Amino acid sequence: MKILIYSAVFLLMPFIFAGIINNVKSFWAGRQGPPLLQPFFDFVKFLKKGRVISVTSGGIFAAAPVAGAAAALIASLVVPVSGSGSLFSFGGDFIFFAYILALGKFFMIASSMETGSSFEGMGASREAFFSALVEPSFFIIFASLSAFSGHLSFSGIMNFIRTGEPLMTAIIILCSASLYVTLLTEGCRVPVDDPNTHLELTMIHEVMVLDNSGPDMALINYASWLKMTMFSVLISGIIIDPATGAGISLAITLLIIITAAIATGCIESMFARLRMTHVPQFLLLTASIAVAVLSIAVLVIFGGLK
Repeated sequence: MKILIYSAVFLLMPFIFAGIINNVKSFWAGRQGPPLLQPFFDFVKFLKKGRVISVTSGGIFAAAPVAGAAAALIASLVVPVSGSGSLFSFGGDFIFFAYILALGKFFMIASSMETGSSFEGMGASREAFFSALVEPSFFIIFASLSAFSGHLSFSGIMNFIRTGEPLMTAIIILCSASLYVTLLTEGCRVPVDDPNTHLELTMIHEVMVLDNSGPDMALINYASWLKMTMFSVLISGIIIDPATGAGISLAITLLIIITAAIATGCIESMFARLRMTHVPQFLLLTASIAVAVLSIAVLVIFGGLK
């Protein structure tokens, strides 16, 4: 049963997540949206196409899309789904989660630089810089929660969180906000990046994958959707009280995933992408939230705050 739930959440929901975003954007634009599973149909279409690889590219370029998708899939194995837990849980698995995703991103950055294009190299530099801004916040938050709860794994931390207490409610709100900003960053969405932009000076992720086509593009898109789904599941794990029944927890998890997708579509429809110089300021919002969570944890551990 756990494997079936994982398959539904991490193999099917990424396509639905992207489909919901597209339909929400179509709604705000006043037009009929594509089918909900259109991203899956596009995924299959790309898999059937051939690959066009530049003569200047080598083995890293060919392997990067597979490495990126595989890294995201492996990272999903340690993400606990409320009501069923995680397939693999061990002390420090949140560190494994962060760095296996970083490994996939490393391959994507290296592949864009291997094309020999200074344009793609510019996008790779931006991608690395923005990821470096949100990574410390992720570690500060989960290290604080680990010290606060006395557990070293995702499952242990989330099983400790209990709703209803004012202090815990503040932690839940702060952590959820930080993870959602990370979702927008890792998913390359507005206001950090715009997946539909073609303006050279403002492209980040899109410029990195200009040379990719066919199955490579299918895997790159899927990895992006999967990462957004994983961070949505992490948000649900923080919000849902572990005392809630398994069936209700799973239903609330799916509802939170859908809500995150709707919110992402609304943000892309109602807000413009930030100026490149303002993106770091926006991402440092996660650092401010992380420091607030760390402060609460310190007050609880050393100050006796309840």
